[in-house]
Amino acid sequence: MKYRVESEADLAPYLAPTPIIQADHPAIQAFALDAIAGATDPVERACRLYYAVRDGIRYDPYSIVLSVEGLSATRCLAERVGFCVTKAALLAAAARAVGIPTKVGYADVRNHLVTGRLKVLMDTDVFVFHGYNELYLAGRWVQATPIFNIELCRKFRVKPLEFDGRTDSMLHPFDEDARQHMEYVRHHGTFADVPHAIILPAFARAYGKMFKDGRVVKLGDFGAEAEAERARPA
Repeated sequence: MKYRVESEADLAPYLAPTPIIQADHPAIQAFALDAIAGATDPVERACRLYYAVRDGIRYDPYSIVLSVEGLSATRCLAERVGFCVTKAALLAAAARAVGIPTKVGYADVRNHLVTGRLKVLMDTDVFVFHGYNELYLAGRWVQATPIFNIELCRKFRVKPLEFDGRTDSMLHPFDEDARQHMEYVRHHGTFADVPHAIILPAFARAYGKMFKDGRVVKLGDFGAEAEAERARPA
């Protein structure tokens, strides 16, 4: 949690719509208004938006499309599926749509619970430019990670991250069986817009054999993979 009080000018970039964080798009605005359900307090609004994105948008790394449109909040919302970068973009867009300044942030993380099939495709267990958010609430920046929907967490036996709008909510280091889950290995900082000119080539470099013409070469069912691997005897 960051306790720096910002001026209106400082916050302006984190309220503005962008080509990827489309806070002014009618579909984004309708989604945001529906999610806040009449709440007026910014902290309560932020919490409702967090859960709407966390659980209303299914996490699926096979959904990645390496293009500007593929990273966009509107595509994530329209398809109701996304990965860390797009779900963070959607939360930023929805929060900005209801007046909450929101950043997108990125870090490289080592995911020890990646499915075997996806690990073969990626050829690594490091996820580059893993997305998260920082929301300006009650005079401070609060971190939130609306990535893994609750159904997927149950399949992986990972405790879902909760968010109260007042304390940072980042990835748990261990799962429910005390096995290491996520490890942050490099932080890239926070941004007013999704830095697609950095992210797209970074994904192409890191996971070259996973993509062809910007799309995943071998699609799969990530949730089913997670469930199957958890069912196997240790």
